[in-house]
Amino acid sequence: MNNNFVFMTDDSCDLPSEYLVNHNIETIKLSYSIDSVEYRAGDISPKEFFDLVRQGKMPITAQVNMEDMRTFMEKFLKQGKDLLYIGFSSGLSGTCNSGMMAIAELKKEYPERQLIAVDSLAASLGQGLIIHKANRLREEGKSMQEIAKWVEDNRDNVVHMVAVDDLMHLHRGGRVSAMSAIAGSVLGIKPIIHLDIDGKLKVIGKARGRKQALINVVNRVKECVGDVSNDIFMICHGDCEDDANFVADMITKQFGVQNHLINYVGPVIGSHTGAGVLAVFMMGKHK
Repeated sequence: MNNNFVFMTDDSCDLPSEYLVNHNIETIKLSYSIDSVEYRAGDISPKEFFDLVRQGKMPITAQVNMEDMRTFMEKFLKQGKDLLYIGFSSGLSGTCNSGMMAIAELKKEYPERQLIAVDSLAASLGQGLIIHKANRLREEGKSMQEIAKWVEDNRDNVVHMVAVDDLMHLHRGGRVSAMSAIAGSVLGIKPIIHLDIDGKLKVIGKARGRKQALINVVNRVKECVGDVSNDIFMICHGDCEDDANFVADMITKQFGVQNHLINYVGPVIGSHTGAGVLAVFMMGKHK
């Protein structure tokens, strides 16, 4: 069984950089621009990023193109290593498709190497949760083929439940009308969103007020998880750490799961959701 392979993803997985480094997970960075200045994750702090968003800035994101993906991957093939890439949901970005196209080309040039690309159909720490569990399989000695099959078999069971706080940001990004944004803001309406089996965001409910939105998210996660046993859950947030801790406490009490990871949502996802977004990720019966 060949375990001499590179495990690769993209930074939309929103796992902490130290986690990725400590577990030898190679990560290609997506870019975004603010006022025509291009950035990548880490160029400015998460707090600085969300402060700019709160000021009304609308970051513009860009997928990784095929040539950049190919260049990133090829350096490992030249070292005589195989490669497994688990990418950002194709329902939200073309980045994973770029990876698949790059691999299709590289297979022709490096027929002796094994290359696999898998669409996670997940985003943010939902993708991060898949990477976390896939890495455990790698550490157990599973082959890249076995890991890829596990992802394909389990990606529809990764619950993504999201509370969006800033309707005006969604309006600036063209996702809701001005009238809906103003009315919703006045009434304190908070959309509840999930990621469906096609890896696309879908509004599935509304809550009035921030606290009710957070409680609603946990209740909806509970419906999706049912009696599935979990050893970890993950939460990402758009510069609202107190809310993330509040939700983590609720989940710990209701599910009995102590192990969890909380991190900022990255600039790629945060560009579309705005500040104050909060999302919970767990393994469940269905998304």
